[in-house]
Amino acid sequence: MSTSVANLFNFARTLPTPFDALASKKVKVKAASKYSSGTEATLCASVLKAVNAYCRMNGGEGALGLVGERKYAAEYKSSAGPDTYHLVIYDAASGNIVASVYDRNTEVIEQYTAHSSQRDGAALILAMLPELMTDAEFKDNLESYNFQLKSGFPDLERAANTAAILCDNAYRRIKDDTCPSHVSVNIDRSGNLMRISRTQLDAGAFTPTSVIAGEFTIFTQPTGSAAHVSGPVVAREDFVGQYKLDEDRTFSKAESALIPKLPEWYIIPPEVVSICRHAKATSGKAAPMRNFLLRGPAGTGKTMGAKAIAAGLGLPYMKYTCSAGTEIFDLVGMVFPQTDKAADAAPDVLSYENVAKLLALPDLDDMDYDPAGVYQALTGVENPAACTRDCLAAVLEKVTAKVCELTAGYVSKDNGQTYTYVETDFIKALKYGYVVEIQEPSTITQPGVLVGLNSLLEQGGSITLPTGEVICRHPDAVVIVTTNVSYEGCRGMNQSVTDRMSLIEDIELPPPEVMVQRAMSVTGCEDEYLVARMVQVVCDLSDYCRKNSITDGSCGMRGLIDWINSSEVSGDPYHSALCTVISRATSDEDDREALISAVLEPIFAPSRSK
Repeated sequence: MSTSVANLFNFARTLPTPFDALASKKVKVKAASKYSSGTEATLCASVLKAVNAYCRMNGGEGALGLVGERKYAAEYKSSAGPDTYHLVIYDAASGNIVASVYDRNTEVIEQYTAHSSQRDGAALILAMLPELMTDAEFKDNLESYNFQLKSGFPDLERAANTAAILCDNAYRRIKDDTCPSHVSVNIDRSGNLMRISRTQLDAGAFTPTSVIAGEFTIFTQPTGSAAHVSGPVVAREDFVGQYKLDEDRTFSKAESALIPKLPEWYIIPPEVVSICRHAKATSGKAAPMRNFLLRGPAGTGKTMGAKAIAAGLGLPYMKYTCSAGTEIFDLVGMVFPQTDKAADAAPDVLSYENVAKLLALPDLDDMDYDPAGVYQALTGVENPAACTRDCLAAVLEKVTAKVCELTAGYVSKDNGQTYTYVETDFIKALKYGYVVEIQEPSTITQPGVLVGLNSLLEQGGSITLPTGEVICRHPDAVVIVTTNVSYEGCRGMNQSVTDRMSLIEDIELPPPEVMVQRAMSVTGCEDEYLVARMVQVVCDLSDYCRKNSITDGSCGMRGLIDWINSSEVSGDPYHSALCTVISRATSDEDDREALISAVLEPIFAPSRSK
């Protein structure tokens, strides 16, 4: 017997009444199922409980219905508690099953495990009944059983005979894949099934299209906030280039090459569409919306979202990735020595640090700690209300003057060195009206760095470059800040910067069904059931890390894609998970062990040693 069948047909379980009064579970029948050559069949508790639930639906609790072509939904009332239901979706074409244990009172969703030590699988059999009833023998005996049940089982021997045929028919059709009336079912050794998620319930993903028996109370009613609904899929032709800020604007060949082209697998998120709509709709107004913040965990598609925004707006895309050591001149532009005249004594780069030493300027820590004192030292003017931004402006003025001197052809008396200014992508984007993504500014050690750019975040704002050139922000320039504030090394955004964001979108992992589709498209994997279970693990990992304050790693699409690719190479999803999603989630050994036992192993059991 295959393991999957053993998880459904556990003959050791106690039979429901009145069959628990029988001397033996083995019943001699006039004729066993037509798929058996014997005259004896064994009663199975899971089949009988499923049949009982079906027969009592119209006058009791639970429901059975059709979701799509050969896809069935079942709400099975559990005996575990007054509000406990087993929710099952069975796809007869593939044999795939998703199921959850649901508490209607608390709305808590738990893992469903069909195993000898866990759930008996009656809810799964219930969802399979419509497929089992395509066989005339099963259907006829079910009708006979229903009549006998409603009559109170007046003839126990006759009832046992009917029940035995039902159990034998179901057992042999599910067990034997060569049976002409085979019923396909996929349950792995562990018995752990992919969970029906809250997102799927909220979105009405399994709302029945027709009712076979009973009345649905869970699959038809949203249980959570509408904020979790992914919304309709946006067609690529209805999005790309459809939100141009200036219809008459043209680009050079080099600029056109910078406009992102969305991959075929990419599903356009509603947050991206919303940002493009706001940017387009506010064009021409006194304060158009041009600054946007995408905030969320790593691997949720923030950077891909920024590129998609550029594609929707039809604008070139540039980016700058911040780090702990990022300083204002990394964003504004750097002054480099001309290498053909460079001498050994010349500084490699005229960065803020180098020029600050040359001019004996204060460091950024001093500006944050005592801005009024630093401002007075720089300007000679007393201003108790001076802030870090004022200090940076004064410093920029001094540095600009020095850099202008060096870049204007000034030749050092000591080494004959000259310098040249190199414009950053950030400045280019604001100057020429592109989309620029500022990645992870929350990692910057000095919080005053972005504050120093506040003037450029204003519509029509300007800034003086180290060369003395004044740059005014292009009206089409769009700034996308992507940040992660919940992971190690990240800090909170400065309020003055956040205040200049037109929209702030909190990005979460896409709905599971979207993750499955995206992952299959990227990896080329065609096993939808396997990918769906992997998605369940990644979603559970993310949820577990959030609830237990595990913040030194990430759980998202990148890890999922690597896991799928690794599994195709190794042939062992469990082992591949350890090296991809588990190792990526945290570096702490104890936390990894907790994730393995609490999240991974309930869905993917470790491989047995040969």
